[in-house]
Amino acid sequence: MIRIFALVLALLSLPMTTHAQELQNLLQAHQKVVSKPSRKTVGPLLEALVASGLPNVAQFLERWQGKEVYSRKEDGLFFYAEKSGTDIALLDLDSGETVEVVDSKAANQIKPNGGVRKEIASALVQFQLSDPDIKRRSDAVNAIARNMAGSMLAPLLASIDNEPDAALKARKEKIANYLSARFGQDSAQRVRAIEAMARDLSVEGRATLSQILETKIEVSQGATQSNVAATLAVGDDISREEAYALLVQEKSLPAALTENEIRLALEANVVGGKAGGIPVAQLDDLAKREAAYDTLAGDGLVPERVRESDVDAALAAYQIQSVFLGQDSAVTEAALKAQSGVQTRVGVNQFFDLSLDAISLASIYFLAAVGLAITFGVMGVINMAHGEFIMMGAYTGYVVQSFIPNYTASLVVALPLAFAVTFAAGVAMERLVIRWLYNRPLETLLATFGISIALQQLAKNVFGTQARPLTSPGWLDGAWIINDVVQISYIRIAIFVLALLFLGLLLFVLKKTRLGLEVRAVTQNPHMAASMGINPDKIKMMTFGLGSGIAGIAGVAIGLFAKVTSEMGSDYIVQSFMTVVVGGVGNVWGTLAGAAMIGTFQKGVEWLNPSNSLAAQTYMILFIILFIQFRPKGIIALKGRAAGD
Repeated sequence: MIRIFALVLALLSLPMTTHAQELQNLLQAHQKVVSKPSRKTVGPLLEALVASGLPNVAQFLERWQGKEVYSRKEDGLFFYAEKSGTDIALLDLDSGETVEVVDSKAANQIKPNGGVRKEIASALVQFQLSDPDIKRRSDAVNAIARNMAGSMLAPLLASIDNEPDAALKARKEKIANYLSARFGQDSAQRVRAIEAMARDLSVEGRATLSQILETKIEVSQGATQSNVAATLAVGDDISREEAYALLVQEKSLPAALTENEIRLALEANVVGGKAGGIPVAQLDDLAKREAAYDTLAGDGLVPERVRESDVDAALAAYQIQSVFLGQDSAVTEAALKAQSGVQTRVGVNQFFDLSLDAISLASIYFLAAVGLAITFGVMGVINMAHGEFIMMGAYTGYVVQSFIPNYTASLVVALPLAFAVTFAAGVAMERLVIRWLYNRPLETLLATFGISIALQQLAKNVFGTQARPLTSPGWLDGAWIINDVVQISYIRIAIFVLALLFLGLLLFVLKKTRLGLEVRAVTQNPHMAASMGINPDKIKMMTFGLGSGIAGIAGVAIGLFAKVTSEMGSDYIVQSFMTVVVGGVGNVWGTLAGAAMIGTFQKGVEWLNPSNSLAAQTYMILFIILFIQFRPKGIIALKGRAAGD
């Protein structure tokens, strides 16, 4: 019984010992490469290791890459090692058990350089594709995507069927399709893979098509066997000088001499005050310099000069073509067709993405300007401190978050509190300052401008000059990704929804409530409204407070994605006034139209000139100046008696 048990143990251990010995034998066959690897010589060894199918190859590659492999000096065998002071424990390549402990001088640590480690990592990817850890599998797929090679296609395809994660399986299939498009076994396989990419908008897919369609310039005489992309016309596609310089480089034709080279040649051959039989004093003329040079060339003193007729003859004798690096015309034709379709879809989606950005920016401008539209429309007050009410709302949100760490709860508290704080500040400002300056626009402008400066300084004194964080809830993190071209952040979507809610709320207040009725009455004819028992002063106070409160809520929304500083209101006051003026003073729908127009125009200019954001602001102001010349009352002008005020 004991003998049978011992025999079973021996049989179980035999494959492992055999595998370890096979790995050691394989390494010994490439001992010099393992001991002193280089990027040029390590390739065949890695291919042999991968092809061996040994189960311990992956572990060896990982430890070799990590500089954990040592070579014993006395026999050149390879081991893993663990240091302990001046001694090294040599570990078996398979079992990991200690074979012996030697002095550190008895073994050499193998230190592959960065290039070799990169090659090892590429070979190791094939084993990581089926690793139990999903992160390692995902990292392996991403590594293949970063550095696509034909050798990765077979192991990637082999790992797809057994991939348990659906998202990673789809990712593997997509990368495998890219590899098939570039490195497929035959033309039909590559064409099928390329056709499957016709609707792929990803950057990786577009890059793959560009790599398939990569070209080079080729000079040929007569028919060519290359896969021609285009024939370059001299003068249109390539200049005459560039074309002949290419012939000189590719076909070793004599180079055209520069004027300086001709001058130096003449200086070197001046004899008796003459060069080429022409007096030096006459060589200021280009034609005579060339004639003198031709004389010297005829005497064999200098090389022959390339004339214009020689250049014409050379350009007529050769063809300059852009040729595909790939020789399969069926593949390049399929790639060209797919690329054309992808570029069209990318353009459409870029327009859609730009439209979403414009809508998002318009919703921000609407939130910032709608409060100003109410106060400006009803009261005719140019409130330069409106931006500071936005700033006050943002700082209110920051203070609330300081006391309520839950960002969702703090946001729920901050929105109504910001409205209350700025509503009260607006009422106080109207009662203390604005009420004494009605119908005096210049004095009102100066007074509110002074108040804005005072509020900015107060904010600096209380909160400092450093930007303060106003953090959005976790459910607003990230973006809604429609495809690889179109995406919009959730915070922008939330602001858009908030703008729609305020639009509906304001329309309800103005159209369906007594306050709205009285506001519209005071807006159209304050004297008639007063005779009907409406208190215009009270309505103006409430209206100013309402507009200021809405600015406070806008400040909370804007602060979620913009910096919260004492100057943040200055970034929006100009756009707010422009939105109100363009849309139509005193009209909520006009404010919405103005915000849409300005947001769309600004995003359009930024798309045309993305490297200069200041240009968008400048062109936008110029556009508005021109617009109000033709429509001074805005897009949606007031009708009735208020329109004539």
